[in-house]
Amino acid sequence: MSSGAADDLDLRRLDPRVRTVWVVQSAVGAALLGGGLFVVNRIVDVLPWYAPLVLGSLVLLLGATFAVLRYRAWGYEVRDDGIYLEHGVLTQVRTVVPFVRIQHVDSSRSPVERLFGLATTVVYTAGSRGADVTVPGLTPVRADDLRERLKRLAIRSEGEDAV
Repeated sequence: MSSGAADDLDLRRLDPRVRTVWVVQSAVGAALLGGGLFVVNRIVDVLPWYAPLVLGSLVLLLGATFAVLRYRAWGYEVRDDGIYLEHGVLTQVRTVVPFVRIQHVDSSRSPVERLFGLATTVVYTAGSRGADVTVPGLTPVRADDLRERLKRLAIRSEGEDAV
């Protein structure tokens, strides 16, 4: 993805259907923004009638482009010492969560994810607030497999680090 120490990662990609989920989320946001601007413009009447449509379309185009770029930037790998994640379009983020820091792991499926046959795995970590990591865009089977694998590895590492 980019240069550095993690270049040798054999990153697993997300399911391609997650792009569609992200585009749908952008479309909903664009529709809400355009609809809100339409209502405000009907009250104040300072913009041309087509301004909400143009702004909503622009937001949708940017959101769809961002969804494709976001998909290309996302990857993860489970190694011997932890789970490695890379993501981010504007700001590239590389995260390593050592197994010994994992508190528990969940799999979840929102209504939109269920509609598209996808799931998310959430890894809760010890330490600071907001230190959880999420792996979206997985099939339900892959999310469950990842959850169980991380759970086993976290339990094993806890035993190895015991004093």
